Amino acid sequence: MGHPMFQYDPTVGDAIFNYCRERLMINPVPLDYGGTLDNPEHALEGMITSDGLDSETVLDFFRDVLAPSVVSIDSPGFLAFIPNAPTKNALLFDMLIACSGLNGTSWLESMGAVVAENQALEFLAARAGLPDGAGGCFVSGGSIGNLSALTVGRDVGRSRRPNTAPHELRFAISADAHSSIGSALHVLGIEPLLIETDDHRLTVANLKDALAQDPHPETVIGIVATAGTTNAGIVDDLEGLGSYARENDLWFHVDGAYGAAAMFSQSHGELMRGLRHADSFIVDPHKWLFAPLDCAALVYRNPRLARAVHTQQAGYLDVLHEGDDEHFDWNPSDFAIHLSRRARGLPFWFSLVTQGVSNYESAVQAAIDLAQRSATMIEQSDFLELVRPAGLSVVLFRRKGWSPAQYNEWSHQLLRDQVAFVTPTKWEGETVARFAFLHPDTTDEMVRAILNSMAN
Repeated sequence: MGHPMFQYDPTVGDAIFNYCRERLMINPVPLDYGGTLDNPEHALEGMITSDGLDSETVLDFFRDVLAPSVVSIDSPGFLAFIPNAPTKNALLFDMLIACSGLNGTSWLESMGAVVAENQALEFLAARAGLPDGAGGCFVSGGSIGNLSALTVGRDVGRSRRPNTAPHELRFAISADAHSSIGSALHVLGIEPLLIETDDHRLTVANLKDALAQDPHPETVIGIVATAGTTNAGIVDDLEGLGSYARENDLWFHVDGAYGAAAMFSQSHGELMRGLRHADSFIVDPHKWLFAPLDCAALVYRNPRLARAVHTQQAGYLDVLHEGDDEHFDWNPSDFAIHLSRRARGLPFWFSLVTQGVSNYESAVQAAIDLAQRSATMIEQSDFLELVRPAGLSVVLFRRKGWSPAQYNEWSHQLLRDQVAFVTPTKWEGETVARFAFLHPDTTDEMVRAILNSMAN
């Protein structure tokens, strides 16, 4: 019969499958609210026992107590931070992967999974304009993607600057770069050349000015650009910076975790043209490419460089690299800071293959168009004003005369009323309001209701 923990219980299976089916059929997905638990530190007392509790009882507890106390990031009303809007097909396939025991670590173990993930990665690389042979792997998120790419850039830079002390090497970054860039450089023991920008957008002119004024420009081994800042959707001068990097033998990394998905946009895709110069870039399908958490695509122009840096050496791992197949060296574990991994790129692959590219293009464009219409609504208001033009699908705006406390209370009340989840942010030291649109089912009416709630 086997160990009891590993036996399938049809009753439990039916209960969970029914829960998942009902959840997937909800349209639109409700926000729920993350602050409804009374005495949360005591809510789970007695749950872990010697003999275990009845599965259906625990599932009921999850459904009735825990789940409603989590804000649903895939709701069309979730407009804070950067939302997550997975397609139903992507969610369904994620369930399939969980039930299949797929390990996406190596070609030896998971050829079928890896070849499908690679098709999705090659599609993204080609869309970005990179040459044939570009590729990489899917990682858990932008932070690991940035760290992994900059690790390769650091080692390549050291080989190009053999006469410079390793601790003196630097990457040129914008003051508006994502916090994960600074964290990655700290982990790597690399200092940033922090470049002040014109209106928060890093340009090649900014870079040249900074290098001209720096006493040791030769220590700069790479440039990090942002394709859509998280706070405002600003796209750096990818074309100018990338061309400069190519001409000066510098590693060019683009953090496009949120915004690089705009390469699917008809109106704004040209902003991403400079991705073709990248030595590495990231884009998170779990953000604007409609995949479930957690999934970030890490793509290299020359994956061999990444393999030389990231391949882990151990006697029990030698077998992963000794096959006769020409693809045998294509192990996802060799391209980033990870080893064991779930095949997290497959839900994106399945959704892309089943939904088609044109649906992805229209869904990405829908968020940009809504941001533009929302900006117009704000401009037409007597009590609101834009902080700056909409950037990709992000809109920053202010309620005239409000204090930070008023923004916070307004945000909390919107969530309590289940209207939307909209959080304030800081812009140049001022507390302002911010929309981050991703879900194509977010409507003008929802936006109008949110804006009208600020009238008093």
